[in-house]
Amino acid sequence: MAIMTEAEARTILEKVVALSTADECTASLTGSTEGNIRFALNNVSTSGVVDNVDLAVRVAFGRRVGSATINEFSDAALARVVQRAEALAKLAPENPEFVPAVGKQTYRPTNTFSQATAAITPETRAGIARASIEPCRAQKLVAAGFLEDGQSFVAFANSNGNFGYQRATQMDYTCTVRTDDGRGSGWVGTNLQDIGGFDAGRDVNIAMRKASASVDAQALEPGKYTVILEPAAAAGLIGFMARFFDARQADEGRSFLSKAGGGNKLGEQVYDPRVTLVCDPAHPELAVMPWDEDGVPRERQTLVDKGRVTDLFYSRFWAQKQGKKAAGQPGNLIMSGGTKSTADLVRETQRGVLVTRTWYIRMVDPQTVLLTGLTRDGTFYIENGQIKYPLKNFRFNESPVIMLNNIDELGRPVRVNTEGRFQMMIPPMRLRDFTFTSLSDAV
Repeated sequence: MAIMTEAEARTILEKVVALSTADECTASLTGSTEGNIRFALNNVSTSGVVDNVDLAVRVAFGRRVGSATINEFSDAALARVVQRAEALAKLAPENPEFVPAVGKQTYRPTNTFSQATAAITPETRAGIARASIEPCRAQKLVAAGFLEDGQSFVAFANSNGNFGYQRATQMDYTCTVRTDDGRGSGWVGTNLQDIGGFDAGRDVNIAMRKASASVDAQALEPGKYTVILEPAAAAGLIGFMARFFDARQADEGRSFLSKAGGGNKLGEQVYDPRVTLVCDPAHPELAVMPWDEDGVPRERQTLVDKGRVTDLFYSRFWAQKQGKKAAGQPGNLIMSGGTKSTADLVRETQRGVLVTRTWYIRMVDPQTVLLTGLTRDGTFYIENGQIKYPLKNFRFNESPVIMLNNIDELGRPVRVNTEGRFQMMIPPMRLRDFTFTSLSDAV
């Protein structure tokens, strides 16, 4: 029952809405079947499948709001969760930023579902783990990784007659390969909606080569260097920056997009002209649900066009306050780029540093989006278009706003693993004057 049909979900949701005596009621169902396999030290350690369905009910009496959740669906359980939400609403203080539930909407379905991914079996997962472990074992390397796949559905209805239903699939694969003495490390990650294009053997070979090549890393004096950030490395920084495209933060002076004298930087040239950032729910390689968590339809939205800030995210409350149209909060972020691969960028670099991955990223200054973090799992010195030797890892202090003004070249965007608000497509990028502040002994 973890994946309900549209008819099954509609029956439950309409029953819940009809049970409510509040001024308005919104009910939503989310369900998923998620499988996983984890391996370490060249052996599978855990695997499993988890099924779950949740019902969330949100009601309002005037500006007083209450919500409750449940994961059983008998008539008595449905009545109980509605009563609980209504009791909490009557106890709650008025919400000064309350916005009524959306009216009836029209949603254009997006291509978020793959039958191949939905059909993954425990045998499929075991085969992926085997394809990751066996080549490493043969070369006296040590693999550790995680595969998680799943299918899900979202459905919702409210007392204004709105309804939505859609299914989705996704898989995430990561693998870290170490040399048996622990002195070398490589990493690879893949995120897909359709597993049909996935080849674990091909991916793990990338991590294996980096692990073997990163032994006997040399120290390089910290400072400003030309760097090539692989897409996964760049995504960690750009994902932080994307959070600050919220119009309210900018208008209230809490963002790098705030003006010193008040207001925001809409219309201003903030980045290199090669930077374009788009949110598109129907992107063919990065489709997301056609609505946001409030049920507002998502639209294609250009945040940055050739370096100029052209749009911001408006919540329904802030759009109402500022006299703007509220578009659905985006679920993805696509950065434009060129056609070259990371390897192509390396071949065209006289001197620089290749960074496989960034991690443990933390905010230093929200006004400039100055971030600090570490490189890991394969950092290399480039000379005359070739990888010359491995480098000890660095701590960096860098702002993605500054780095996107120091672009030498952008490569071909790819879909990357993310754990934040957005699904992302990011290109590899060669940047000038990237700031490394100290060395790290971590591999």
